[in-house]
Amino acid sequence: MNIRTMPQVDHLLSGHGACAGCGMAVAVKNIMRILGENTTVYVPASCLLVCSGMYPHSAFDVPFFYSAFENTGAVISGIKAGYRRQGKDVTVIGIAGDGGTFDIGLQALAGAAERNEDVIYVCVDNEAYMNTGTQRSGSTPFGAWTTTTPVGKKIKGKRQFKKDLMAVITSQDVPYAATLSIAHMNDFVMKVEKAKNKKGFRFLHIMTPCTSGWKTDPSITYDLANLAVETGMWSLYEIEDGETRITYRPKEMTPVSEYLKLQGRFRHMGKEDIETLQAWICKKWKKRYCPTNPETERTEEELAYNGDHCEGV
Repeated sequence: MNIRTMPQVDHLLSGHGACAGCGMAVAVKNIMRILGENTTVYVPASCLLVCSGMYPHSAFDVPFFYSAFENTGAVISGIKAGYRRQGKDVTVIGIAGDGGTFDIGLQALAGAAERNEDVIYVCVDNEAYMNTGTQRSGSTPFGAWTTTTPVGKKIKGKRQFKKDLMAVITSQDVPYAATLSIAHMNDFVMKVEKAKNKKGFRFLHIMTPCTSGWKTDPSITYDLANLAVETGMWSLYEIEDGETRITYRPKEMTPVSEYLKLQGRFRHMGKEDIETLQAWICKKWKKRYCPTNPETERTEEELAYNGDHCEGV
């Protein structure tokens, strides 16, 4: 399946309340097209819950549940157990934001992953608690303005780097985990279809630009998602049964400043902070390409890869 052959039947219907240019809405709409009608959706407190409709209304035309902020991993485990008891083979998916995944819901998520529950967990990551007014989360990048990481004379935005959530999840040997981007839709479709067809715990982590929280023009959502990948701020890979595969490598790494300058949340960043963030990106890429075991050989493609702004990768 690819973007041309994927089903075009929507299960997240028009009329929902997402903002113009919302990356989350694009991601969820296409996920639901791929998963199809034999799907049950759970959404915790989040932008998606508010914009898709509160009980008794819903923009989903499949069974839809919601509960507390921190409960996604537990609730989807219970829903799946109920269907199993009834002898029904239904795809159960939980769709949570970064706040409900990186922070508040991490305990229930880790439990579901450790038990290898037969569910799909999707994190739609807009890098802050956007639904409640743009507070920082464990996903918020270094330097970003939020209402809880304001810009002052001495401290300018968030001082910590984004949590490596994929490392946390895959430390529990789940069958499948992948990162996705709405700017790379063939890769997106392939990974969602793969998650649909596998059994056990599957984790999909999707960067979803947020026009209001990132302070950007709604018309450049795709460009932001693409630049995140081209600068290395967001990397595309999958870990299937313990094997890691990079699914896209930028031919030449674009300077991260090109990504930052389009977003109001980074407009205060000076040269020193931009260089700090660029160094973090390069370190992350080197770690991904260089094996932990020095006796492990890298492929010719990996050895040949060298981004202009990450010399020596």
